[in-house]
Amino acid sequence: MNEPQVWTLIGVFAAGLFGMLTLMSSMFLRVLKAEIGGLEARLTGKIDALDRDVQAIARHVFGEPGA
Repeated sequence: MNEPQVWTLIGVFAAGLFGMLTLMSSMFLRVLKAEIGGLEARLTGKIDALDRDVQAIARHVFGEPGA
């Protein structure tokens, strides 16, 4: 445990593990953000469609304003 080569290998392996951890966590966060963005887009589309349907029903029930 006193030889410089051992400490060099320990340092190299520690740096490699830290680099891999950083890479995997940044990739995971990127995928998570993309999935949340896709979910937001789908929900926005569905809410807009629901709003159009409700407005169409309201126009049908209460009549067109000014018509």
